[in-house]
Amino acid sequence: MHLVDAIEDHLDALVSRWYALAREMEQYDGLNELSYDALDDVPDDGFRALLDDDAVSNYLIAHDGETIGPLTLREGEHPSREQTRYLRIENLAIDEEHRGQGHGTATVERVRDIARERDCDQLKMSCEWHNDGARRFYRRVGLRPKQVQFAQPVGGDD
Repeated sequence: MHLVDAIEDHLDALVSRWYALAREMEQYDGLNELSYDALDDVPDDGFRALLDDDAVSNYLIAHDGETIGPLTLREGEHPSREQTRYLRIENLAIDEEHRGQGHGTATVERVRDIARERDCDQLKMSCEWHNDGARRFYRRVGLRPKQVQFAQPVGGDD
């Protein structure tokens, strides 16, 4: 497994894998419902902006010359804390046919190395509350539950 820095030429791969991940997340909460009925409806302008954001790093996860998933990392700071710099895994997914083969674990290990290279104090990740598989995986690779995030729609009749 290795990480390939995502560039504009990779937009289609990023968008299609994000869409697959987002569709998978819809089952966990109504707030995850996509506004796009099909992959072809998803604009790539938001992904272009991520490629230009200095705080965000986008990668394609590759194995044996084949792309097997996306990875998005975001750096941040908590200036009032002892451990101020963090690296957050925002998107990580391994294509279904490649799951259970150690690629996710290897990716998290590589992200730890990146965090150290960038002088980050901690690695963060969140997942859907009811996504038991993701919660088990993150515990297995050494992450621990730290906080719970709550959400509520604030529009019209919600």
